[in-house]
Amino acid sequence: MTPGTDADRAADRRRDILIGLGQGALIAALALAAWFYFFGDRYRFGRSPATSAAASASLRAAMPLPEPPLQRALDFGTTRAPDDVRRVAAWAVDDADNGRLPFAIVDKRRAQVYVFEASGRLVGTSPVLLGYAAGDDSVAGIGSKAIEDIKPQERTTPAGRFVSTPGRNSLGHEVVWVDYDAAVSMHRVRATNPKERRLERLATPTPADNRISWGCINVPVAFFDEVVWPQIGRGRAVVYVLPEQRPLAAFFPRAAAPAFALANARPGNSAKP
Repeated sequence: MTPGTDADRAADRRRDILIGLGQGALIAALALAAWFYFFGDRYRFGRSPATSAAASASLRAAMPLPEPPLQRALDFGTTRAPDDVRRVAAWAVDDADNGRLPFAIVDKRRAQVYVFEASGRLVGTSPVLLGYAAGDDSVAGIGSKAIEDIKPQERTTPAGRFVSTPGRNSLGHEVVWVDYDAAVSMHRVRATNPKERRLERLATPTPADNRISWGCINVPVAFFDEVVWPQIGRGRAVVYVLPEQRPLAAFFPRAAAPAFALANARPGNSAKP
């Protein structure tokens, strides 16, 4: 037989390679089909039934459970509160204005604070010290002023609805920020200046001498530690500061409506986000 040319020999090699590849692919396909026939169910969808069930259980455990309805009912207990305080509390609970957050009401006219659970149950009440000057608004830019630059007539505690957050002041002390931009917070009373007689002012039965702070709401140390910080110092809360110069309707029109003239709010379980 006459030897073939180089081109013929190359063609023969390519043909042998293709035949080999085809046979190998056929054998692999048959092996794969047999493997799936015997073991495919165990690995269907990429995981075994046991693995799938475990993954589903883990997913369910990681998903937060829906919160139960909040049973809302205003409850002052045996505490007698002024009409405007009861009106704001009744509106907050009945309209779920506080959502699921605890709340506090600061009565500037009588220098008193009331702290509530989110449901509307009063936890405690206490005298407070307030801004030296009467007024329902903060001076623009007051939060960025140095203490020595604040005039006596600018030392006001603003009225309104505030979403408070816990934090620390420049001295590292625990505070509840009522209006952070205006540097207004609720904190433990500090008797750093004996001439101000802050502790004595808190102890007197009249609110006439409770105006001394730079705008912050000072509360007795024990009340802060036992009521304020545990209730509204753990996260966000709502603080309602009642006006002293302007009418209640100027800041809380719904609370001033006749519907909230009664002492107690109607029970409900709605809650705003």
